[in-house]
Amino acid sequence: MDDHFYIADDAVITGDVTIGKNVTIWFQTIIRGDVAPIRIGAGTNIQDSSMVHCEHLCEQIIEENIVVGHKAILHGKQVGAGTLIGMGAILLSGSIIGEECIIAAGAVVRQNEKIPRRSMLAGVPAKIIREVTEEDLKISRAISLRYIELGQKYAQGQFQWNTRTHRMTAYPVKGI
Repeated sequence: MDDHFYIADDAVITGDVTIGKNVTIWFQTIIRGDVAPIRIGAGTNIQDSSMVHCEHLCEQIIEENIVVGHKAILHGKQVGAGTLIGMGAILLSGSIIGEECIIAAGAVVRQNEKIPRRSMLAGVPAKIIREVTEEDLKISRAISLRYIELGQKYAQGQFQWNTRTHRMTAYPVKGI
């Protein structure tokens, strides 16, 4: 593992998992590389309560600067660089998502489906609804950068569990 990343204390990572620089893996996320390798590219964030797993002997590659929303399930083969996976979206086995795509919240990408670059998908099953715009990509990139910054703050101890109140507490750190 690279030494410039943030992994929440209650995230579970097991098996053959490679994590790139500036990756953030958030609370209650599970990444299981127990049946095949999982590769997570630099700058990717996998948000709270998400699940990453794959088919037996079928590596999953999550490229650079991917935003994975809360409670998403990634069980596919590949997610292209710069893609945003919305909250609760599901990528079924064998799916391949092209670069700079947006998968809407709650969408379900079918098994073995190949999604072209810069496609926006929504629905169950997910269907291409339009092409991703530069404005869409700008928003996705901003989210990605915010999660890198937030991960750095957590890693530096700016947020800590308060045993008295049972809540996270922010502590200001100079120079940030």
